[in-house]
Amino acid sequence: MLKEKVALITGASGGIGRAIAIKLAENGATCIVNYNGNKKKAEATAESIESLGGKAILKKADVSDTEACKKMIEEIIDECGKIDILVNNAGITKDGLLIKMSERDFDQVIDINLKGAFNCTKFASKYMMKKRSGNIINMASISGIIGNAGQVNYSASKAGLIGMTKATAKELSSRNIRVNAIAPGFIETEMTEKLSDKIKEESVKQIPLGRFGKAEEVANVALFLASEQSGYITGQVIRIDGGIVI
Repeated sequence: MLKEKVALITGASGGIGRAIAIKLAENGATCIVNYNGNKKKAEATAESIESLGGKAILKKADVSDTEACKKMIEEIIDECGKIDILVNNAGITKDGLLIKMSERDFDQVIDINLKGAFNCTKFASKYMMKKRSGNIINMASISGIIGNAGQVNYSASKAGLIGMTKATAKELSSRNIRVNAIAPGFIETEMTEKLSDKIKEESVKQIPLGRFGKAEEVANVALFLASEQSGYITGQVIRIDGGIVI
């Protein structure tokens, strides 16, 4: 489905990003595995891709750093000649109640989750526009749709990403660049593993399908959006949440 395509997946060292990188590689894409802090996990992602016969290239960059993003995109163009698919997946949480949340914790989440996507989209779309072809997938969250207590910063960043998705879809559609967002609910990742058993049990009760989702289920939707099977879809937010937002 993605033969000869070049895909950049930010924050691909683990969790949903890792699953997406592997899924796209399985379907023929050369995957640029972006990471910032954990090189060993990024290398593990690359090794998984290569063990399946795919091609992976590691790129270290802090997506909240504008110049680092610009350099990373330029290196990819120099090495691969193009970027066909961009998955803005890099993200962090710094949870806490509003009245106790520090300015630093608010700023860090916005800088990585929202500004990071802005940086990568700005520089990657420059080359996509020249080719008059491209595909951008933003990893949002149901927290950006319904909000979540204790996640003012995270919810704001993901709501902003949804707005960015719609605005950039309108701006870039004339150059045949599609932009969509995926909004996962509770997905089995290292992030949700840290939750207490009580919180997990209470969370599952809210989900009509009665379970957390799997990272591969998110990756399957990313593959659909990255392929020509979704060629007439742009500016959309697809929820993968087991029905929690109905």
